[in-house]
Amino acid sequence: MAPVCTARRPTRSLCFVVFVLFALFVHLCFYGSSALIYYDRQALLDIKTSVDLQFGCGLGPRNRGFEFLSDIPAELLSCPHLIPERRPRRRRGKRGGLAVRIKAYLASLRCRGGSPRLGWCPRFLDVRRRWICHVFPGLCASQMDVEKIFYYRRRRGKWRNVDSANLKRLNDVSTPTCEAGSSTVSLALLNARSLANKTFMLHDLFTSRDLDFLFITETWLQEGQLSPFSELLPQNCTFINSPRQTGKGGGLATIFKSSFYCQQSHIQSFCSFELQAFELKLTEPILCVVIYRPPKFNKDFIHEFSELLAGIAVEHDRILIIGDFNIHICCPDKPLVKDFLDLIDSFDFIQSVVGPTHSKGHTLDLVLSHGLCLDTIEIFQTCISDHFPVLFSIKISPPVVTSNVKPLLCRTINSDTALQLNAILAPTTFPTDNLDIEALVTNFNNICSNALNTVAPLKIKSTTRKKVLEPWLNETTRALRRECRRAERRWKKDKLQVSFQILRDSLINYQKAVKLAKSKYFITFVASNRHRPQVLFNVLDRIVNPSIISSPLDSVERCEAFSMFFIGKIEALRGLNKLVDLDSLGMPQCPATLEHFQPVSMDELKLVINHLRPSNYPLDCLPTRLIKDIFLIFGSYILKVINTSLQSGCVPSTLKHAVVKPLLKKSNLDPSDLANFRPISKLPFLSKILEKLVFIQLEMFLKDNNITEKFQSGFKVAHSTESALLRVYNDLLLTVDSGNIAVLLLLDLSSAFDTVDHQILLHRLKHCVGLRGSVFQWFKSYLENRTFSVHLDQSCSGARPLKYGVPQGSILGPILFILYLLPLGKIFQKFNISFHCFADDIQIYLPLKLQNGTTDSLQLLLNCLAEVKLWMEKNFLHLNESKTQVLLFGQKLQTTNPDQILGSLARSYQTSARNLGFTFDSSLKLHKQVSSVVKSSFYHLRLLAKVKSYFGFKDFERLIHAFITTRLDYCNSLYRGMEKSQIQRLQMIHNAAARLLTGTRKHDHIRPTLASLHWLPVFYRIDFKILLLTFKVLNGLAPPYLRGLLNFQSVSRTLRSNNQLLLTVPRTRLKRKGDRAFSVAAPVLWNNLPFQIRSAHSLDHFKSLLKTHFYSLAFK
Repeated sequence: MAPVCTARRPTRSLCFVVFVLFALFVHLCFYGSSALIYYDRQALLDIKTSVDLQFGCGLGPRNRGFEFLSDIPAELLSCPHLIPERRPRRRRGKRGGLAVRIKAYLASLRCRGGSPRLGWCPRFLDVRRRWICHVFPGLCASQMDVEKIFYYRRRRGKWRNVDSANLKRLNDVSTPTCEAGSSTVSLALLNARSLANKTFMLHDLFTSRDLDFLFITETWLQEGQLSPFSELLPQNCTFINSPRQTGKGGGLATIFKSSFYCQQSHIQSFCSFELQAFELKLTEPILCVVIYRPPKFNKDFIHEFSELLAGIAVEHDRILIIGDFNIHICCPDKPLVKDFLDLIDSFDFIQSVVGPTHSKGHTLDLVLSHGLCLDTIEIFQTCISDHFPVLFSIKISPPVVTSNVKPLLCRTINSDTALQLNAILAPTTFPTDNLDIEALVTNFNNICSNALNTVAPLKIKSTTRKKVLEPWLNETTRALRRECRRAERRWKKDKLQVSFQILRDSLINYQKAVKLAKSKYFITFVASNRHRPQVLFNVLDRIVNPSIISSPLDSVERCEAFSMFFIGKIEALRGLNKLVDLDSLGMPQCPATLEHFQPVSMDELKLVINHLRPSNYPLDCLPTRLIKDIFLIFGSYILKVINTSLQSGCVPSTLKHAVVKPLLKKSNLDPSDLANFRPISKLPFLSKILEKLVFIQLEMFLKDNNITEKFQSGFKVAHSTESALLRVYNDLLLTVDSGNIAVLLLLDLSSAFDTVDHQILLHRLKHCVGLRGSVFQWFKSYLENRTFSVHLDQSCSGARPLKYGVPQGSILGPILFILYLLPLGKIFQKFNISFHCFADDIQIYLPLKLQNGTTDSLQLLLNCLAEVKLWMEKNFLHLNESKTQVLLFGQKLQTTNPDQILGSLARSYQTSARNLGFTFDSSLKLHKQVSSVVKSSFYHLRLLAKVKSYFGFKDFERLIHAFITTRLDYCNSLYRGMEKSQIQRLQMIHNAAARLLTGTRKHDHIRPTLASLHWLPVFYRIDFKILLLTFKVLNGLAPPYLRGLLNFQSVSRTLRSNNQLLLTVPRTRLKRKGDRAFSVAAPVLWNNLPFQIRSAHSLDHFKSLLKTHFYSLAFK
């Protein structure tokens, strides 16, 4: 049956309803909308304040009107009833429309430093007027800032009741506003997953995106592995490295431009995550914390991270926390994510990363900020790693001064400069008649300075630090980089797996090509400078030890701070001692006197100048190389200055001013702490010439009269730390071999060179050494009225007096300090106690005979120490008792308590101690010394393995000898008779170095490799060193304290063996003790040599014959 449709006219009631609705619509359009007045939060607070003020003024009920509404039309005060709001109808398929864009707009507003103020009108069609103004009592309508906004609302279903015109930014207290004129800093965060094999990729990312900071997680670097940073660092950039302390993986690093000063902060470490913290020094400092949380779940993470936030949120106002948290922020329903978001929200941190940062679609790398203005968050999709770089920027105020123009004062000195100076400076230019020493030096400096200013004037040059392209880049590498760019654009366009693989292969090929090009460049560069060894080590230092951290800006204030710090440190040490009468020091009478210096000849002066190193003194009138080049022009004038100074006993004041440059003791120390710097003093080159000539005559006088201390090995020809330790170790072994216990004390002096008193030193030179007449007056003038100033770059401090200490950086300073310690040896001889000194390193040792577990010799040692301490106090030397170490040696220690033997010295007792770079242990087996050598050698072998590709075979062999062989040979004469297992450990290092150099495989026999390199095994190297010292002792080339240990055989009958140059072998009790002593092992080895080697006529001839002899024994 077909449907039936009926038609009906509209009823009157329906027409009435339509009419009423139309009338209501007209009323709302022209009248109702005017009744809607919108006030912002500040306006409402002002209204409340004004009401409170009116009530507080005692207004009655009839006078409680509001004056600020007096000028508003009356029709605005009567508001019609609004149409009730209906829930908007939701249509399917419209979830990604305007609402998403509004959320993005709101997020951008928050990034710019504010939150929106929203005003919503739920009606379908609404034309309205909105007033947003600050309301104060008494303001008229004309003073109000009225803004009329008319708009037409679209369909409710499409726009979802959202009006973007009503979005207003609300200034939140926790969200800072970006001030006008602020500077933008570009930053990036990336989980590299092995930095070493992505160095050039990361370098390209840093430069192409013009980054200021690059935060890297999961570097996978070990402690001390810095060579990858030499490839990664762009021009004028530095880094902070924080490797994982235990285990593999992990590690954090920050690359940043050198124009920023970053100071590392020491924050408590945590078990559940790694962190690196530093403070960006600005007008308003920013604390940056880089974090890596391993993916494995750790229940303590939330607790430990809350402790971190609680510790830094109180002390810092601007904080930036970045890193790989391995928390799926994109999954907010997970319990860990909820707890984490609640935690950062409770500390008022803002998480700004939106979108996947991992190739599998999760958000793992986060940027948390507090009190900062972040902008332009971008997730840069690339295949450097399975994580995407997160790029963002922050606003800082005031702007960072990143000017590439730096003014420099420089001269242009080339090969023609010496010729031009020759033409200007004639011999008649330097008058010498009727001039004292001060006038002579002043005249010389003025003439030379004027001539140099004429030839090479000092100019203020603004050097622009341009982006210097790496010289190893060529057309091949640039073509590969362009191919990477094309592959990246193709992959971003189609998102195909094949495009991704092409991009990945392109990046790998680019990394390999640049590394190979850089290796070839350095090989060629070092080979072209083969005659300059310093180039080889400078290149190695540039690769292995790149610039680690920036330092504070140099300024006059910082120079003054260094100057006051250095003076205050010495004043504090000297303040611990009391002034004494010089007559109470008890000086012995000198055997001879020196009253006059011998005049210096031109040949002596020329020889000294040619052998002196450049002083690099910034205030010299001429550079050192120019003085050597044009010496013939003013050589006679310099000779006149030298002889006048020696004859008059006066040192010019201009030659007594030192320029001090602070040098950081270790690269990983905080440069803001002045105590981490060591003062390096520089003196004028003319002063070095004068001191060297005086030193030659003084040394000859001391040697001829045997005035120096016999057991002082510091700063003496043919003396070394090895010769000093060899004598001490020989005496300890013989004492233990005799059945006694030996005690060794290592004394530590604090800043001994800087606390020397000038008056005591002069008194000692006069009465103990025998300097008289003009010689004594010269040394008095040399020590008095000395000054110094601190220089940092182009800033310098004022000149300050140098009242104490021997001049640092001088030629005479070390020998003056040795003469200052002369009476100390008399004290040890008084108590019949053996001692040895190397400059300010003093060691005392003596045998102890035990009787019923005690010894009477200990009291003798204590009395000697008391007198030594008293003498040091009188001579302003500070004995650091907290660093004094005591060791005991002997077989009876296994059944005796060391505390019972040492008594009051027991608090300083150690089972092992480092003595002049060599570790002594109580058992005399040297296990800890061998372990130290093995550890240090393998550490350097790993570093050299990383840079092998940058050097040729011969150059790399020189590096092996410099960093590995020297460690094996240092004091190896003490290894004689050591256990074979310990010698095998040292041989293992030697073998590893040979394999690294030649590329020999692990399982190939190493003996043919060592033979081809002509490297003696470690066992024969030990014997070689002992025999070399023996030859020096027998031929007067060794210290006198070793000569008494060796004696030729003497027999009453005439035999053929009398002329065989054989040595007497002392008798011993123990093979592992007495037979190891130098006085026993040296004669045994010497007597076993062929007579042809023992009778060598020179040292070089002896070494050649001995090397051939041992080579035949080792590889026969």
